[in-house]
Amino acid sequence: MFKEKLFLIAIIIFLIDGVCFSQEKEALYWRKLEDKNVQCLLCPRKCIIFPSRRGYCGVRINHNGKLFTLGYNNPVAIAIDPIEKKPFFHVLPGTGALSIAVAGCNLRCVFCQNWNISQKKPDETINYYATPSEIVALAKKYNVPSIVFTYTEPTVFYEYMLDIAKLAKDEGLHVGMHTCGYINPTPLKALLQYMDFVNVDLKGFSEEFYNKLGNGASLQPVLKTIKAIKESGVHLEITTLVIPTKNDSEKEIRMMCEWIRDNLGIDVPLHLSRFFPQFKLRNIPPTPIATLKKAYHIAKEVGLKYVYIGNVPGIEEESTFCPHCGEVLIRRSGYTILENNIVDGKCKFCKEKIEGVWK
Repeated sequence: MFKEKLFLIAIIIFLIDGVCFSQEKEALYWRKLEDKNVQCLLCPRKCIIFPSRRGYCGVRINHNGKLFTLGYNNPVAIAIDPIEKKPFFHVLPGTGALSIAVAGCNLRCVFCQNWNISQKKPDETINYYATPSEIVALAKKYNVPSIVFTYTEPTVFYEYMLDIAKLAKDEGLHVGMHTCGYINPTPLKALLQYMDFVNVDLKGFSEEFYNKLGNGASLQPVLKTIKAIKESGVHLEITTLVIPTKNDSEKEIRMMCEWIRDNLGIDVPLHLSRFFPQFKLRNIPPTPIATLKKAYHIAKEVGLKYVYIGNVPGIEEESTFCPHCGEVLIRRSGYTILENNIVDGKCKFCKEKIEGVWK
């Protein structure tokens, strides 16, 4: 059903608007410097951008002393996915999400799973033309309750995402994003007013990991983002891609889980996903199942209530269990919901309240 809907969406957009080149729009969050240089203030990189040059993300460009975005109305991907694919395991189980992406990212992770679009610029990909109102109309037409910004890094198409989110909320839709969390506090605060749920990739738990594998990035801004999301009241889930020899030590996993417990609480769902060789990290084998299970047990020992193993369809640890009575709440196989025992946000068996967005 999802593939059929995606095919129809692609045909509709192509017939109405066709494939187009970048549409520029003045960006938010920047300041003027001398000699028509500008500084972008959207993410922690705070790029100083000379005239006719772009920021690190490749999406924001200085035209004659003003900063513009090439991402507006310019998505590289539009699809209807199961919400579980994002992954959101505590959000509207079994429903579809209209998924939107624009080419680009403000990180350069050598293990990127969507490198063919995230590591490109918007003018290097074949894109659709779709305005915010058209995106919202598509979600309503195909009767999906959510719009999710995903696949690439939503921060780099901030203005497009924000306008879609505002319209979506006006139309009674849920809005979410899957992000690397590399965004400055002020734009994040403005965005969170229109978000219902966010999944943050916590890629590792050391500055060294972020610096080396993320090409000069830093862990601390990501941790600040995660804390700000939790404090805002927006539903939060965290995903960590467990990479052999890079971020899979028991010590690092335990430190990460203890930080989640101490700073966010034990109700935040944690997804421990299996790595497969991709992009520039093809010399490392897939994560052993035993490593994932060990990480899972560490997270549970630390006290986290909701821990999942991802990218291993059919494994027991992809299902949700009641933290009070231990009964299966949501039984999953891949992205398919086989059983759902959550009623009005509570365990059907013992009435324990379960963190999430359930309606």
